[in-house]
Amino acid sequence: MTIVRLNAEDRWSDAIINNGTMYFTVVPEIDGTDAQQQVENCLEQIEAMLQERGGDKTRLIDVTVFLADKNDFAALNRAWDAWVVHGKAPVRTTVQALLMKPDWKVEIKVIAAI
Repeated sequence: MTIVRLNAEDRWSDAIINNGTMYFTVVPEIDGTDAQQQVENCLEQIEAMLQERGGDKTRLIDVTVFLADKNDFAALNRAWDAWVVHGKAPVRTTVQALLMKPDWKVEIKVIAAI
């Protein structure tokens, strides 16, 4: 069984595919915006990454959301509820975490079937 590493660099890969499962993480591509905009940007990236491999958001299995500020939980849920396919939501965990870039309000780790 081959493990596929997408855009592998010395410290990370953009994604890993193993046995029909894709693992990846997204961070905002936009700085200086509010939490909801950053979440929406991350969700767009997730959808694009899945579509590049022939999948879609109904194939999400497990999503872990890291929020820099727990007070942004409502903003996360507004963006998430507008985006997720109702009745096909993945397992989701949300935690507050100190993120590596001060402008980041969110980071999202994804496991999906493709």
